[in-house]
Amino acid sequence: MGLSTQYKNLKDKVVFITGGASGIGASMVKAFVQQEAKVAFIDLNQDLAEELINNLPSTALNNVWFRAIDVTKSESLQQAITDAAEHFGGLDVLVNNVGNDNRQNIEKISAHDWHKCMQVNLDPAFFSAQAAYSIMKKNASGSIINFSSINALMGQQHMTGYVTAKAGLIGMTKALSKEFGDQNIRVNAIVPGWVATERQLASWLTNKEEDKWTESMALKTRILPEDVANLALFLASSDSALITGQSIIIDGGRT
Repeated sequence: MGLSTQYKNLKDKVVFITGGASGIGASMVKAFVQQEAKVAFIDLNQDLAEELINNLPSTALNNVWFRAIDVTKSESLQQAITDAAEHFGGLDVLVNNVGNDNRQNIEKISAHDWHKCMQVNLDPAFFSAQAAYSIMKKNASGSIINFSSINALMGQQHMTGYVTAKAGLIGMTKALSKEFGDQNIRVNAIVPGWVATERQLASWLTNKEEDKWTESMALKTRILPEDVANLALFLASSDSALITGQSIIIDGGRT
């Protein structure tokens, strides 16, 4: 599904997206650009980011900001948010999308492996939100969108670290919604099913695995990055003004 709704209240809003160069992140960059928002995004892969930017409408380029960032470096991450906000004159929406769902052998996970997993899949959401809060509270308004996964609800073999981090994001979403609510800053989580990104199709989402997965879905339809981006648009917009502290599943009825 492509863009179906134009949210007038997203025009000229400043949006910051982590992990925005590919997959769901890239779809969100495109979707917010289509809403005529000002979009800042970060990613470790500068080549993919430049390719994405080059494929955006030329009329939108003045409203796009990018920096190559390793999100495990929390000071660099927070500085990028501060710099993007200064560049665009504020911050209205933060999307904590970055993640890495690499599989791990449970018997071979070292302390380093475990902490690295958390440093990518859990920690950046907190430090991004912390930096965003200091900016958003000046206007007593904002929307923070975290990305969890239905794996946090179901459990999954070979993904204990990832599942733990994504479960943590659901708890963090609830906690931050209470921390930030007095300043009218909303915090919600998107909980996707198995989304058919290029990375997933090239690695784990084989035809056989997809058929097995689809059998358990109520809606027998492949979930595309654009579908998830549409939900992010709604949660970013004022149409969802009274929704906070929620974890919203988009999985075609898999759970």
